[in-house]
Amino acid sequence: MPAYVLTNRLDLTTPLLPLADTAMSTSEQAADGAAYDRLSELKAFDDTMAGVKGLVDSGITTVPAIFRHHHHHHHSIISSGSGGATTIPVIDLSAASSPDLVAQVKSAAETVGFFHLANHGIPSELLAEMLSSEPTESKRPYYTRDPNRRLRFNSNLDLFQSPAANWRDTLFFSAPSPDEPPPRRDELPHAVRHVMLEYAAAARAVAGTVLGLMSEALGLPRGHLAGIGCADGVSLVCNYYPPCPEPELTMGCSAHSDPSFLTVLLRDAHDEAPEAGGLQVRLAGGEGWVDVPVVPGALLVNVGDLLQLVSNGRFRSVEHRVVANRSRDKARVSVACFCNADIARSTRVYGPIPELVGSGSAGDGGGAARPVYRSVTVPEFLAHYDKKGLDGRPALDHFRLH
Repeated sequence: MPAYVLTNRLDLTTPLLPLADTAMSTSEQAADGAAYDRLSELKAFDDTMAGVKGLVDSGITTVPAIFRHHHHHHHSIISSGSGGATTIPVIDLSAASSPDLVAQVKSAAETVGFFHLANHGIPSELLAEMLSSEPTESKRPYYTRDPNRRLRFNSNLDLFQSPAANWRDTLFFSAPSPDEPPPRRDELPHAVRHVMLEYAAAARAVAGTVLGLMSEALGLPRGHLAGIGCADGVSLVCNYYPPCPEPELTMGCSAHSDPSFLTVLLRDAHDEAPEAGGLQVRLAGGEGWVDVPVVPGALLVNVGDLLQLVSNGRFRSVEHRVVANRSRDKARVSVACFCNADIARSTRVYGPIPELVGSGSAGDGGGAARPVYRSVTVPEFLAHYDKKGLDGRPALDHFRLH
C-alpha cells in the first residue's frame, strides 16, 4: 500500500484510551469514541515495508493512532532528573590499573547498571562508518519478521504484541561466531558487509574485556563469564529514529531492560542535543527518568537481564527508554551490540553462579543466602521476552523464585 494512502488511513488526531493486552484486537476506540480497526492498521503499516521513515517521508503531520502511548506513559516523557552527566560514570580503560578498573566496573554494575567506556580501542573512523545510515530503499528487500534471517529490517519487532508501536525503524544483524564461516552474499549485502563484520568483531572484543573485569568484580577468575558463553553470540541492532511531528504522544522505544548478558551501545552526536530527546534511564530509588548524555568517542555499556540472573542480583539490569525524536529535521541513529549465548547452538542452562550462592563468599561481597532466580536456557528466556513485548513489565520477574 502506498505510504500516502496509509497516512490518510492512520491520521487520527486524538490519543487512544489505555489498552490492556489489546494489540491484536480487531476493533479499538479512539479517545473521542470513534472506532477503528487496530489490527488492520498495523497490517497496513507493516505491508508498506517502509517503516516509520516512510511515514515521515510522505509528509505526515500527526502521529497515527497505532503509535500513541497510554496517557500515563507520556505524562513523564520530560526527564525528572538533571544528574545524568554525573550519575552515569565514565570508565577510562587507559587511565587506571587493573584493580582500579575492577573496582569502578563493580561499583557501576552494582548500582546504576550503566557506564560510559572511554579509550576502548575501536577506531573513531569505524564508529563513524557504523553510524552512517543507508537509504530506506536499500533496506526494503530485507524487510521481514522472520527471526531466522541473518539480516532483517523492520519497524517494531513487537509490532503485533505491544500496546502501542514506537517511532523507530531497526536493521538487525546476527553476526557469525568466530568459528563460523562469513555470511553468504545474499545474507549480507555489499553496502554494509565490511563495516558490519568489522564492527561486530570489534564490539565483541570490547565486550570480552568488560566481561573479564566483571568476572573479577564478582570475585571470579577473569575468564569466567566469557567461559560460560556470555558473548558467544553477538547481534547488532541499528536503530533509526526519524523526526516526530508530535513527540509528546509516542516513544522512540518503550521502557525495557535488555534480554542480553551485556549491551554495548554506540550513539551519534545528535543524541545529546537537548531538543532531540534521547536515551533515559530509571535509576535506583528514583521515580523519574534521567537523561544519559553522549560522551564523545565513548561507548555506553549496560548490564543485561541475563547477567543480573547469573550474578544472582548482584549486578543490575536497569530499565531504560528512548523518548521520541523532537528534532524537526534530523534523524537520530544508534547501534546496540547485544552480547548473548550462541542462541542457535547453545543448550546451556543458566542460573545463579554457584560461587555467588550459599553461605560461602564471592569476592568481598559474599554469596546470597539462596538463589534469587531459577535456571533457564537463553532460548527460553528470549521466547518469554519476545512474547510479552515491550510492555513495561520486567522480564526477569517471570523467572524470580518466590
